Amino acid sequence: MEPAPVRWGILGPGNIARTFTEDVLMLPGHVVAAVGSRDTRRSAAFAADYGIGRSYGSYEELAADDSLDVIYVATPHPGHHRAARLCLLAGRAVLVEKPFTVTAEEAADLIALARERHLFAMEAMWTRFSPLVREIAGLVREGAIGRITAVQADYAGSPPYDPDNRLWNADLAGGALLDIGVYPISFGAMLLGEPEQVRALATPARTGVDANTAIIARYTGGAVGLYHCGLWADSPRVAAITGTGGIITAGPPFHRPERLTLRRAGREPETRTITLPGHGFSYEAEEVARCLRAGLTESPLLTLDDTLAVMRTLDAARAAFGA
Repeated sequence: MEPAPVRWGILGPGNIARTFTEDVLMLPGHVVAAVGSRDTRRSAAFAADYGIGRSYGSYEELAADDSLDVIYVATPHPGHHRAARLCLLAGRAVLVEKPFTVTAEEAADLIALARERHLFAMEAMWTRFSPLVREIAGLVREGAIGRITAVQADYAGSPPYDPDNRLWNADLAGGALLDIGVYPISFGAMLLGEPEQVRALATPARTGVDANTAIIARYTGGAVGLYHCGLWADSPRVAAITGTGGIITAGPPFHRPERLTLRRAGREPETRTITLPGHGFSYEAEEVARCLRAGLTESPLLTLDDTLAVMRTLDAARAAFGA
């Protein structure tokens, strides 16, 4: 028998929610059943755009919907902790957009609550579930390029400067690090774990948020991570993993790669290419469905401890550059 479809609720009908919803709607066995917003009109408009059966004018009403299997928390990240906590207290599994929260303390609180309630929770770090990223993790795990000595990754863009926009607003936890710096740091964590030492420098925007940021991390065993994120100029958005026996490069862009190249010492380069469906968000949705159907409360591909370690690294970087 076919398993029952996974019924999604969408909390926060913004741009990222549209991207996610469009990818989920491509998947068999998934239904976007409800959407909730603090603005009834926005919720209703989102529902109309995607043929969603129910729209709510509050997060509380969405969280109380017993027909939902999981709620995707898609608010800006300063709202993640409150919204995800609301859902967990109502008995809902959650997929929380990256970064999971603003601080490691907030993340630890949500993780404790999810575990106490025996509810599924996962960070929507969709990069971790992309096929070529999973292949990179497997190659490193198998020792394809020997012992890893360095991971380099960058992600920077050039959004218009607007002091009222959340990216540039210090009161809304703006800045490059939390919005996009989480990608290279999480990528490094996937390969090397949690760093034992973190150093960071940042040049602030006029609003005080970090606008051009470099992070250096040292890991157990001596490997280093070199990460860059920024809001002033577009970067190559590539990743390189250096090992004692070769190099792996991914992207551009590394956070949703359709190309990787494996260069092993003394051998011809090997290149893998794929075409990602939609925006690339479907893989994380499929992992949520797999875990729910298996009765898992965490994904083994991205555990809550993994997410907490990344949040601690982000905290350490912010402390290092004085945020």
